[in-house]
Amino acid sequence: MAIKIPIFPLELILFPEEKLNLHIFEPRYRQLIADVNEKQIVFGIPYFQRGQDMQYGCTAELLSITKTYDDGKMDIKNLGKQVFKIVEVHKHTDASMYSSATIEYLALSIKGNVIATQTLSSLIEELYTFMNINKLIPELQTPLFSFLVGHHVGLSIEQEFQLMTLDSEEKRQDFLIDHLTELIPVVKEMETLRKKVEMNGHFKNLEPPLF
Repeated sequence: MAIKIPIFPLELILFPEEKLNLHIFEPRYRQLIADVNEKQIVFGIPYFQRGQDMQYGCTAELLSITKTYDDGKMDIKNLGKQVFKIVEVHKHTDASMYSSATIEYLALSIKGNVIATQTLSSLIEELYTFMNINKLIPELQTPLFSFLVGHHVGLSIEQEFQLMTLDSEEKRQDFLIDHLTELIPVVKEMETLRKKVEMNGHFKNLEPPLF
């Protein structure tokens, strides 16, 4: 079923269940947030790439307006809700400074493969350990596990876009496993190269081979 919602295009990917803090300064988006807050509705954050049509995005629930400045600017907290596909964009009107869009929600499968979740978690732990990253990995049984780690495994924004548009948790798991399987050896090779560069010019204490 198609519905119409206000949109706030951004050059970023918002995933379901992801928390997003924004500083709102443009008058049109201050109006958007004021309307969203008054009507208690969600708004859409479609991925915006200059020169390309907007196709997909994620709805956001306004959790709170944490600060309003004297000039009308504001800080807000939001929560990603559901991925959507844009059917039609409606440009702003005299009554509304911001644009809206007719959207259709994507079917969102949240049940993944248990073994794939374990594999994915192990790969993330290996990456973090090797790169000395101190970041908690979500519990394995957490719904939408792939979205919760999507920003923290070295994906490009184009890859994040691909991840967002996959319609099942199992497909997203496979996508991330393939990515990490390719990434980790590259990271290890770069780390080995870095250590070699650091050692260049240093005195080396090496045991000569016995003949």
